[in-house]
Amino acid sequence: METEVTGILLAGGESRRMGEDKRYLLVGEQTLFERGLCILRSIFRDVLVVVGQDSPSVNVDAKVVRDLVPHCGSLGGLYTGLMHTTTPWVFVVACDMPFLDQVVISQFTSRRSIADIVMAKLAARLHPMHALYGKRCLPVMEQMIRLQRLKIQEIVLDPSIRVQYITETDLLTIDPSGRSFYNVNTPADLETARSLLDRVPPSGQP
Repeated sequence: METEVTGILLAGGESRRMGEDKRYLLVGEQTLFERGLCILRSIFRDVLVVVGQDSPSVNVDAKVVRDLVPHCGSLGGLYTGLMHTTTPWVFVVACDMPFLDQVVISQFTSRRSIADIVMAKLAARLHPMHALYGKRCLPVMEQMIRLQRLKIQEIVLDPSIRVQYITETDLLTIDPSGRSFYNVNTPADLETARSLLDRVPPSGQP
C-alpha cells in the first residue's frame, strides 16, 4: 500500500458534453466514479475526492472536499487536492477514466524521488489528468490561478519544476494501446468504453 502518495479523484460533476452527471454512468457493473475510486483505494492508503464548489456532492466512504478556488476547472481541483493532503506527492485522475491500471500507475509513482511531476507524453500529447504532482508545484499553480492560466499542462514549462515523462516505450508491454488514458466525455465515448470492457482487461483493472 502506497503511503507517500495520496490518490486524488477529481469529480467536478459538470459533464457539459455528456448532458448528465457522468460520475454515475455505468461501465460494466460499476459507475465511472466507483471504478476510479476502487483502483485508487487498491494502491494508496490515503484517497481524496475533490468536487466543484457548486456541484452536487457524492455519497461515498472517503474524504470529500470542495474546490478552494471556483471556476478554475481541473487546475483548481488539483490545487485543492495538493493543499488538503499531508503526503509529499499526489497522483491525480479524473473520474471519467474507466480503465485505470495499477501497473501503469506504478510507472508514475516509482519516479517520484527524481521529479516534481511525472506525466505521460504520448504521441506528443500530454496527459495532465493521469499524473503525479509534488508539493513543490503549489507556488507555480497559485501563480497560474492568479493569472487565469488554467491549462494544467503549461506547468511543465516552468523552469523550477522537475518533470519526468512517461512515453510509449515505457508502456509498451503493459498498456500499448494507451487504454489507461481513455476518458469518457460524450455518449459516443461511453458506448466505446462499454464495448472495450468486453475485451480482456489489463492487469489491476476491476
